[in-house]
Amino acid sequence: MSHHESSLKAQFYLTAPQPCAYLGGREERKVFTTLQGSSAVGVNNALSLKGFRRSQSVIYRPACVGCSACMSIRIPVAQFQSSRTQRRILRRNADLIRRPCEAWATEAQYDLFRRYLDSRHAAGGMADMDAFDFASMVDETPINSTVVEYALEDRETGTQQLIAACLSDILGDGLSMVYSFFEPGVADRSLGAFMILDHIALAAEMGLPHVYLGYWVPGSPKMDYKVDYRPFELCDGANWRRFRGRDEYRIWRSRNQPPARDPLET
Repeated sequence: MSHHESSLKAQFYLTAPQPCAYLGGREERKVFTTLQGSSAVGVNNALSLKGFRRSQSVIYRPACVGCSACMSIRIPVAQFQSSRTQRRILRRNADLIRRPCEAWATEAQYDLFRRYLDSRHAAGGMADMDAFDFASMVDETPINSTVVEYALEDRETGTQQLIAACLSDILGDGLSMVYSFFEPGVADRSLGAFMILDHIALAAEMGLPHVYLGYWVPGSPKMDYKVDYRPFELCDGANWRRFRGRDEYRIWRSRNQPPARDPLET
């Protein structure tokens, strides 16, 4: 592990190589720093603009040798154009109640999170997370975060059933969707897609220009859904570039090789 001091007054570290979770036969490394004290919000905002991603009190970016496949992706809210399928998803979920909450883990959230993991990601890296791990993921945020819950109301009793939730950061220029989960047995609602669409609407209501979706990895099927929201913007570690869709990106990529970068250059 190595470290470096940048103009952001943060100390950066490199993780040791380990197998890539997205592309077989490759190794991944990350450059990261901790978020703490009065500088946490400023550092988080500045590094998010450079393609970094927060996880609890750490903010990181891929820094893999010989590979630049992972790119931070965000949706420009004002320019977003929903597809016919996305409009159907919004109509299908018009009965859901959005409930923004303080970033504080609840038992109902954890129960939903556990059902989601057991059904969708039983062999994933988060499969062994218990209630304390979940609470750490939600509670240990040094910046302005929220849990956006989505509930279905029983018209007869007035009770509300939590069926989806997303831990989201409120950045200076947008909402960053850190982790979302939903009721696995409700397949006809496309809840994962709905939460992205609703975050685009929520960002617009808050006057925020972007929704950050983490990393897109071309060639990784489980990440491919992120470019269904158009236009989208990709960050190469320094600059953001807007694309109207996959085809435009492929044409651009065929003509431009991503520049090599120092993994500790921020």
